[in-house]
Amino acid sequence: MGTGRGYFGIGVEGITKETNLGNLARSAHAFGANFFFTVAPIVSVKKVRSVDTSSAFDSVPYNQYDTLDDLVLPRGCQLVGVELVEDSIELPSFRHPTRAAYILGPEMGNLSDAAQARCDHIIKIPMHFCINVGVAGAVVMYDRLISTSRFAPRPVSAGGPTEQLIDHGAGLRIKLRTEQAK
Repeated sequence: MGTGRGYFGIGVEGITKETNLGNLARSAHAFGANFFFTVAPIVSVKKVRSVDTSSAFDSVPYNQYDTLDDLVLPRGCQLVGVELVEDSIELPSFRHPTRAAYILGPEMGNLSDAAQARCDHIIKIPMHFCINVGVAGAVVMYDRLISTSRFAPRPVSAGGPTEQLIDHGAGLRIKLRTEQAK
């Protein structure tokens, strides 16, 4: 997996379903989040922890905040809201901050006005209707991964890459063309 610069965390405001929090926590763990959080959760975090098959709660720092005013982010960390509102930036056109915390709204609602006001950026996933909050978080983390990390370039035609990235030992990566099959 490619490694980008900086760090990120992800959280949700007012989550009401343990399975969705569990999904978000596992995805955060899988995508290498540096922390995850909840703001005013309406779930039993103990129940989520008891079914945490990836040990996300033991592997990734978790913070629970009772109110949005209690939310503390590292210095220089930009808060990025994920919400389908008119002025949101479409995810494929968004440059992720080097230091970011992404916050999603509850399953059957939107990010609060206070949360949106606190955000440095608000982004949306271009789609026809809302999707599950855990899935939306995974889509955002995947986009961050592919846009901030280094991978071999996609080929012009269908299939895998025709070039690979090789670490030459000095921290920089160089491109080498692989031999074409004859």
